[in-house]
Amino acid sequence: MENKVTISAHAKINLTLQITGRRNDGYHTLKSVMQSVSLHDIVTVTMDNSGLPISVSCTDAKIPCGSGNIAYKAAEAFFAAAGFENTGIHIHIVKNIPSEAGLGGGSADGAAVIAALDRLYHTDLSEEKLCEIGAKVGADVPFCIKGGTVLCEGIGEIMTALPPLPKCTIVIGKGGRGVSTKEAYAAIDRIGSISACYFDVSAFDGDIQQIAAVCSNVFEYVSDIDEINNVRSIIGLSGALCAVMSGSGSAVYGIFTEISAAKMCGERLAAAGYYSNICQPMPFGLSIV
Repeated sequence: MENKVTISAHAKINLTLQITGRRNDGYHTLKSVMQSVSLHDIVTVTMDNSGLPISVSCTDAKIPCGSGNIAYKAAEAFFAAAGFENTGIHIHIVKNIPSEAGLGGGSADGAAVIAALDRLYHTDLSEEKLCEIGAKVGADVPFCIKGGTVLCEGIGEIMTALPPLPKCTIVIGKGGRGVSTKEAYAAIDRIGSISACYFDVSAFDGDIQQIAAVCSNVFEYVSDIDEINNVRSIIGLSGALCAVMSGSGSAVYGIFTEISAAKMCGERLAAAGYYSNICQPMPFGLSIV
């Protein structure tokens, strides 16, 4: 019987991000096209049958490994939904996706845990049910389970698959500072404008130039971090079709049609002291290793 599952948990970028409102419970509603990329964490879930509480370890010492970790919460949500007692599991995360970057690293890890436990416990839950569990853990978790190119609405749980992104190369750049999602949303509320960054989803039926032309992010209106502007400038001057912040920041991505230009961009970012990753769009959010 299988007692260990290892999953590649892919990062996401927001090709578009528009805030459409705020619910009475404080959650913001959005309209966003999310895209899975090849940058990924590696999440291993092991059944140890110890009967002990869920345990989490991570290669990044800055990541909390207690009950506040989204992977831990995802395991709790799975057991509650499936009606199983935790017989003892350990979650190990090899962290490659930068934190506080708007790349959905924590959400991807949570999604991987839910999918791994579904496999380990032979529950064979539908994707819809897995996403329902994920939505209880975090707004981006359902997308990270589904993956690909997806229009996300509501608080992220209403998903419509879109045509795969045309062939391109994506460069992700980031400075040392992270961005608190909570603080970013508070800044949006302060400016009182939630109608910016309207886009026509029909653009995603077109070529990569047409798609890049509508890429936008409302959080750029409240971003005041010099590093973000510097990274965006380097990407834009390197020949990217667009240079846009992902999520609430602080990572910026650029879309390139030429791999040589993308590699040059990555070298320029590294030379300036910034994190850089050259990746590809992916048709899925999770994959068994």
